[in-house]
Amino acid sequence: MTTTNSDLHYLTISQAGPLLQRQELSPVELTRAFLDRIETTNDQLHSFITILAEAALAGARAAEAEILQGHYKGPMHGIPFALKDLYDTADVRTTSGSRVDIGRVPTEDATTTARLKSAGGILLGKLAMHEYALGGPDFTTPFLPARNPWNLEHITGGSSSGSGAAVASGQCMGALGSCTGGSIRGPASLCGIVGIKATYGRVSRAGVVTLSWSQGHCGPMTWTVEDAAHMLEAIAGYDPRDPTTSAAPVPDYAAGLKQDIKGVTIGLPRHFFFTTDGGTNPETLAAVEKGLTVLEGLGANLEEVTIPSLEYVRAANSVIMLSEAFAFHEKNLKSRANEFGEMVRARFRIGGLLTASDYVQAQRVRKLFNRELAQTFQKVDVMVTPTMTQPAAPFEGYDATSTSRGPSFTAPFNLSGLPAISVPCGFTASGLPIGLQVAGKPFDEPGIFRVAYAYEQAARWFEQRPPFM
Repeated sequence: MTTTNSDLHYLTISQAGPLLQRQELSPVELTRAFLDRIETTNDQLHSFITILAEAALAGARAAEAEILQGHYKGPMHGIPFALKDLYDTADVRTTSGSRVDIGRVPTEDATTTARLKSAGGILLGKLAMHEYALGGPDFTTPFLPARNPWNLEHITGGSSSGSGAAVASGQCMGALGSCTGGSIRGPASLCGIVGIKATYGRVSRAGVVTLSWSQGHCGPMTWTVEDAAHMLEAIAGYDPRDPTTSAAPVPDYAAGLKQDIKGVTIGLPRHFFFTTDGGTNPETLAAVEKGLTVLEGLGANLEEVTIPSLEYVRAANSVIMLSEAFAFHEKNLKSRANEFGEMVRARFRIGGLLTASDYVQAQRVRKLFNRELAQTFQKVDVMVTPTMTQPAAPFEGYDATSTSRGPSFTAPFNLSGLPAISVPCGFTASGLPIGLQVAGKPFDEPGIFRVAYAYEQAARWFEQRPPFM
């Protein structure tokens, strides 16, 4: 196998797949390119906690043999990927970014891990994250926080911090993050990549360390929308190990990407997402407004919508999340409290102070919000909003507890369980990425992929790479 591409670490999954299938590119050569990239950049980015060089090369050699024998499995075959370090990996430690689990070595893979391997993916290693997928960055945890490839003095967002940094910097072709209040789409937005949280129940969470049972999601983070479609298809579907998963058939997510969006009705909840009253960055709003102009030019119809209970969603999301997190971690909080980082220990303990009444009232808000969303989606096909209120903040002077205050543009779709994707939509004057969020109806991942892809291809922001190395 030979290749003429000298920048292999900047290939996308959709670019590399045909080369691998035609045997013009070797999985071994591709994997070595990414391992070399990790070796030369990880000291600056701190995106990987565990690097699996020998195992990755062994997997690449196996993939190469399969392809040479004519057994090409599909778009993920021979593709180097990485995992946020809360996905269980057999015989490889899974730390969740915490001293509490720093030596934990699972005996079997998470379902998502196993499915990516079964699709022929090559696991490069485990990625940095905010401790137990909450808060951060926190310098009292055992691992240094990941840094943003667009500006190393800035954060990547959380909690899938290493996933965002690794994909944006060309350390892997795709990564899995996890999302309870926005931890896939947030880092995707701040790192200038694509991140999708599918419908609750679309992707198994078996073997993934939980933060909130009823709001947690797993999902891909990639350079392009098409790459995210390929990766999601590989991991989606019913899993008997996770009783919350849906038995609904998994579509070919990439098949409908290139359909036009003429006649698609886009809902705009301007009263919540498009105002500076809550402190939203003006450059973010300007970039998303330009994005809406692009979508309208592609034939979409824009319609303002009102969802009254949006103002209560952040509080409900937090109450449910912290209550469920405390229940999960209660034993260790009582017996090993000093092994937690300061921020997570304090926030988990808040969960122990919340009452059953608090939890029930939050669930009532959730029901009300879902009813309003269902009514809204009778009038529109998707909703488009900014992904984040702010671009990536600098480490210096950053108050990590600020993530629990003010409005959240991602939490509404965790509380509701509806699918949502972030796609790059521009940069601030200082060169920091801005994200546009597309959310849709239950199990309408094809619909949000279609809108996100149409915008991505028209705007072409994916053609710009970080200045980092």
